[in-house]
Amino acid sequence: MKTYTSLNLIKQGLKNGTLTCTQLVEDYLTNIQKKQHLNALVEVYADEAKQAAKEVDAKIANGTAGKLAGMVITLKDVLCHKDHGLQAGSQILKDFQSQFNGTAVQKLIDEDAIIIGRNNCDEFAMGSSNENSSFGNVLNDIDNERVPGGSSGGSAVAVQADMCLISLGSDTGGSVRQPAAFCGIIGLKPTYSRISRHGLIAYGSSFDCIGIFGKGTEDVALVLEVISGGDEFDSTVSHLPVPEYSKNLSLNDKKFKVAYIKETLTSEGLDQEIKDSIEHQIAELKENGHIVEAVDFPLLDYILPTYYILTTAEASSNLSRFDGVKYGYRSPNAHSLESMYKKSRSEGFGEEVKRRIMLGTFVLSASYYDAYYNKAQKVRRLIRDASKEILNKYDFIITPTTPTTAFKFGEHSTDPLSMYLADLYTVQASVSGLPAISIPAGKGKGNLPIGIQVIADDFEEEKLLAFSEYLLKLN
Repeated sequence: MKTYTSLNLIKQGLKNGTLTCTQLVEDYLTNIQKKQHLNALVEVYADEAKQAAKEVDAKIANGTAGKLAGMVITLKDVLCHKDHGLQAGSQILKDFQSQFNGTAVQKLIDEDAIIIGRNNCDEFAMGSSNENSSFGNVLNDIDNERVPGGSSGGSAVAVQADMCLISLGSDTGGSVRQPAAFCGIIGLKPTYSRISRHGLIAYGSSFDCIGIFGKGTEDVALVLEVISGGDEFDSTVSHLPVPEYSKNLSLNDKKFKVAYIKETLTSEGLDQEIKDSIEHQIAELKENGHIVEAVDFPLLDYILPTYYILTTAEASSNLSRFDGVKYGYRSPNAHSLESMYKKSRSEGFGEEVKRRIMLGTFVLSASYYDAYYNKAQKVRRLIRDASKEILNKYDFIITPTTPTTAFKFGEHSTDPLSMYLADLYTVQASVSGLPAISIPAGKGKGNLPIGIQVIADDFEEEKLLAFSEYLLKLN
């Protein structure tokens, strides 16, 4: 099976004539066909990708190609791509097609990226294992009996199994970083507001971020560079200047102060092999002259409850628009307006989505709004302030990405609380709005990948990516 590990290598082939975009797309389509049992893609744009490849080849020949010429990309099924299916892994959006390109998607197209398909994902991005999609489970390419992580499991597997070079996912509480760890690749969640959310189906609007999967930091950095920045369609997006991330990946012998949270290495449920891997990283950093110190974070136990109270509340509001009236699934069994609403939503949404809508409706109800929602908002501020306080003294916080390596299908599906614990370490950055990345940090039993998470201060992706590149070389 033909594999391509970086855009630089692809561009060298395009430049010296040993490769064309047309051949590149054919190779990826062959890989997709061979690996279709993984169920990572719900739709493949074979003819469109071939046509786009011809056009990019012509642009390369006349010297007008964009920054991403030669980059083949897939999109998570929550990102708007004009005139293409968009279902968010749900039957409630059955047969729906997007009428516009989301801002991030349009920016990719403008720089000549070739979009080859749409990725499977947990329904409405709700899940940690990719077992909640109406299109069926996505399988981990390393061990088909194990989950790839979620909710962006299809996007992670597409990169892992060489179906594309880069994939866009969405990260609400770890949905890019956790599957990246389970699949042994890189997964970046930028600072909240760094990338426009226009064209991203909302789960929890104050948490949702478009994230990037790749095999190399340079490619991830380049895509971040392209899709970041201001947008008239998103009032929450940052208008801060966008650095040239891909050109600043060298540390130049700079030494950093790094914190690790003591509680993350002593928490119940953390696999010994993951703890050993993180401690090995800490020792390596110290050996190479960096200051690495343990810090306390007494709010760790409050992060998951805060996250789930707030995101389910936002989900119950965001998903109210899917009602069977305007688009998507409408129940054929309805006999009145009220029954149409009830039956369309009951039949169209899956179990996990219904569970979270009910939780969110409960915490927003008049009797419990102050007890849960308001209190969670206050705790969220405390968590952000405590995280920022650490990052005022240190350059980075490092943690395990996940408490375990990829688990088997069905292992947690009957116990939602144990499934939610898969997000234990990733939700801190999400609740705080901080940028975070998961990078490979060795392998455990059964050759299963281990990920290490690095968190940086607001809008310090440049430093975060450079440090990640350094850590990858250190391993």
